Amino acid sequence: MTDFALNADVRSDLGKGASRRLRRNENLVPAVIYGGEKAAQSISLQAKDLAKLLENEAAFSHVLALNVAGATENVLIKALQRHPAKGYVVHADFVRVVAGQKLTAHVPLHFINEATAVGVKQQGGEISHTINEVEVSCLPKDLPEFIEVDMAKVEVGQTVHLSDLKLPKGIELVALAHGNDLAVSNIHASRVKDDSAEGEGAAE
Repeated sequence: MTDFALNADVRSDLGKGASRRLRRNENLVPAVIYGGEKAAQSISLQAKDLAKLLENEAAFSHVLALNVAGATENVLIKALQRHPAKGYVVHADFVRVVAGQKLTAHVPLHFINEATAVGVKQQGGEISHTINEVEVSCLPKDLPEFIEVDMAKVEVGQTVHLSDLKLPKGIELVALAHGNDLAVSNIHASRVKDDSAEGEGAAE
């Protein structure tokens, strides 16, 4: 858990002006913790500590320990607001995680066996990813860091859908639960080969 812990301070000076001062003068990021049965709490985080945490992809799909005024809050990153030009975080929203209560979180997809997929290695196709993350519903203890998409047996012209994914125990896909069997990835014929074939035909 140490890799997914942050120290935070309680923030009493609220408003847009106060947030700007935090970012400009103290290199702090304003944030809010909400959810559970407690009131929302305004906090601030060291910008460099948050940036370092976010370098790890798993931070977005992992329960984080926020140390606030001597107490630990288990939370998930719910939303990040970034500077439109420079990309650094200007505000963060965290939602409390309550043991025994289901949560929803966005989990990244890891695509495996792409180079050796039937549609690539034997049929010369190319892989396209339609989505790179999925929203899951599960208990905190079951939250995965990622979900694998095995492309090994996928052929040219085939599409992998959410319903094709092998999910860890206790995981439900929110989109599927709402009847949306979204496309995840597909293998299509190589455009380079198509173009060269057309060129040869025209030459003849």
